Amino acid sequence: QVQLVESGGGTVQSGGSLRLSCEASGRTFSTYPMAWFRQSPGKEREFVAGTVHNEFMYAPIVKGRCTISRDNAKNTVFLQMSSLEPEDTAAYYCAVGRGRLTSYTASYTYWGQGILVTVSS
Repeated sequence: QVQLVESGGGTVQSGGSLRLSCEASGRTFSTYPMAWFRQSPGKEREFVAGTVHNEFMYAPIVKGRCTISRDNAKNTVFLQMSSLEPEDTAAYYCAVGRGRLTSYTASYTYWGQGILVTVSS
């Protein structure tokens, strides 16, 4: 059974940093796209960043403030976020897809439960 478990969320002040982690179990995902999405109340889930092999993709709204990385030996993907703003407050989800790297939620098969990030002003 595949399971994705996020950690590292919490509350941070505006301008601060956080590092999210997502550990996958039940299958090895070293060749699969892994990504982070986020969802704020009343809004649709949106792509944040993704990676597969040596390819990286970032949403324009976080580019330059976020870095995605992965440790395939640990089946884990990370999201380092800096210069956080109150608008970054959301539940953050990690996801695993198939095939090529995309920003579309429909391309991702497995999802974590989500972890809350709150940025206070």
